[in-house]
Amino acid sequence: MFLIRWTKITKDGVNAMESKNVQASRNAHDCWNRRDFEGLMRNVGDKVVYKDHPRNLTLQGKQQFKEWLVGWTKAFPDARITKADYIDAGNVVIAQFTVEGTNDGPLPGFPATKKRATSEYCEICRFDGEGRMISGEAYYDQYSMLVQLGHVQPLPAAA
Repeated sequence: MFLIRWTKITKDGVNAMESKNVQASRNAHDCWNRRDFEGLMRNVGDKVVYKDHPRNLTLQGKQQFKEWLVGWTKAFPDARITKADYIDAGNVVIAQFTVEGTNDGPLPGFPATKKRATSEYCEICRFDGEGRMISGEAYYDQYSMLVQLGHVQPLPAAA
């Protein structure tokens, strides 16, 4: 059973009562936007396990997780996390956000297209008592992203 703590975010997006886990998630996203991977990794546990569900990837440990993050920024160098919303559930943080960027580098199995893509993400992260992420899961619509990039054709509209 989860106990969800609803927190009111002020107009500047900050909440003085925000948990350290929500702060860690928000900081990780801010670091990613700045491409500060060392800063991002400070709150990641050494044995983190992170799942990219759409790509069926399970990343084991800090190094694989960091390589995955860097890979996304090589494929979308100008990508930014925006419209982030965080739900504090104790040792779990659920983040919903938008990622927008231009595909200037290759994705695994696909060449760069120079096209922009926008994807909605849901990320669920678990934290230890020290506020370090020990596991995470990412959910996003890979199909829509590949359609936006021109790698697959959209399905015909339903009749």
